Amino acid sequence: MSLKAKIQGATGNAEYTQKVASLLARLDAQIPASLRLPESLLENPPLNVTSIPETCGLLTPEELAVTGLDATDVLARIASGQLTAVETVAAFGKRAAIAHQLTACLTDFFLDEGVEQAKALDGYFKREGKVVGPLHGLPISIKDSFPVKGRWGSGGFLSNIELSADDCDMTKILRKLGAVFYVKTNQPQTIMHLESQSFYGRTLNPYNINLSSGGSSGGESALVAMKGSCMGIGSDGGGSIRGPCAFTGLYGIRPSCKTTPMGGTIWYQPGHDGTLASSGPMCSSSRDMRLLVGAVLDAKPWLLDPGLIPLPLSVPDISQRKLRVGVMIHDDVVLPHPPMLRAMKLAKAKLEASPEVEVVDYVPLNHEEGYGIIRTLFFEDGAETIRRCLKEGGEDMLPLTEWVISPPHTKNHDVVQAWELRAKRDDYRRAYSDHWQKQGCDVVLCPPFSGTASRHDTAKYWAYTAIWNLLDYPGAVFPTGLIADPALDTVDANFTPMGPDDDYNHSLFAAPEAYVGAPVNLQVISSRFNDGLVLAAQDVIERIVKS
Repeated sequence: MSLKAKIQGATGNAEYTQKVASLLARLDAQIPASLRLPESLLENPPLNVTSIPETCGLLTPEELAVTGLDATDVLARIASGQLTAVETVAAFGKRAAIAHQLTACLTDFFLDEGVEQAKALDGYFKREGKVVGPLHGLPISIKDSFPVKGRWGSGGFLSNIELSADDCDMTKILRKLGAVFYVKTNQPQTIMHLESQSFYGRTLNPYNINLSSGGSSGGESALVAMKGSCMGIGSDGGGSIRGPCAFTGLYGIRPSCKTTPMGGTIWYQPGHDGTLASSGPMCSSSRDMRLLVGAVLDAKPWLLDPGLIPLPLSVPDISQRKLRVGVMIHDDVVLPHPPMLRAMKLAKAKLEASPEVEVVDYVPLNHEEGYGIIRTLFFEDGAETIRRCLKEGGEDMLPLTEWVISPPHTKNHDVVQAWELRAKRDDYRRAYSDHWQKQGCDVVLCPPFSGTASRHDTAKYWAYTAIWNLLDYPGAVFPTGLIADPALDTVDANFTPMGPDDDYNHSLFAAPEAYVGAPVNLQVISSRFNDGLVLAAQDVIERIVKS
């Protein structure tokens, strides 16, 4: 099947179709003719497209070398004068154009604007002999719902698309720190799928284009995995940073809520506070997570948004004590697919053999109940706002939208019912906090999803990430270096489902070869505001697992 067929987006009425055709024509025209891939390749692409930027002949050896660096290395080379901001931004921008043609990851491409910003930064560096800030010259890609002044953005529907009049809080801060913007990335209808299909199209997983790149920050994950960006910004209200990073073998952290900036983002439920999202990095190294979160928090975002908690990043030194790691192979609701089980069992064995770590079996507390609470909190108006946004744009409802707003979780609440729902949430959080403390873990190691990257339109169990959103426990994902392998990951003939969600998830793995090449990531969780501990523990756990 051609890429054009694979990346089809949401449909709608005649007026919608005309508007979308105009938007897609605008985006297509933004890709320079000099960076176009041959039509024969796009008509018959390989399953894994990650090597095409290296083999297509459109990038120079120098550009390939630059785009192979992580953000920390990029910044060090710019600050030392080994790289200029212009050559860095141009290299990542050119690779982003190639990545978009293969994965449909972008919503706006404005490399010329980015290069002009980079020229100004290079001029400052030449005059002053120093950088303007800790992110000087760093090209940063950003999710479509984060406004960048003068660029296109949306809140998950055609009806709320805009040319943004101003930067949101996150882009203001990053720009002041020296970052350069050059692209924006795709997200799903509603921004509430673990898949990224919108009116712009469906984003594909570069390791296996028959699989999802995740959502809702799936444009970011595909782009960073293709090395068209070394630092992406996503948001996570149910798994939307960790899921996409896990699907594409990246690093990403969902910080504790109300610590990183979300002010000014495009959202169709303003004032909704039953459960909140937080912003965070999606990147190719663990040190880049620390870099981005630390730089943003050092900029005191609470001075822009008084609703934020003034909590700078503090990463503890855990080298002088044993790290106590709770290992949760599954959540007693859904058994992950064989590649994830293989990775979890390998990780547990290696951690148990390490003198640096004390391993305990972590017992989950009523995750099915917690998942039900957060799904009910997502759309307390019975999804009337979603239906209105779709109707106003003439946009058809996608299958995963229909699923995510389906009963029994989604129903209209009056004021008293909304209070009761929050009381139920808070009771669950209190009980879980007591449970966590009794188990005595520093962190928990667990799956980030019920398998590797999902097949399209099938990601219907989010509890491996969403439960931690409900609790507001920070979490980071990291690649194990393992990939799904049909020779190793076979169907369990003796499987007995724990319930309907487990039965459904098991049915998705009937053909293990469908997942070939999908990266396998794991997730590290700690209790609220222990973001620094998550980062410190992730480093230790990853090193041991990969040893």
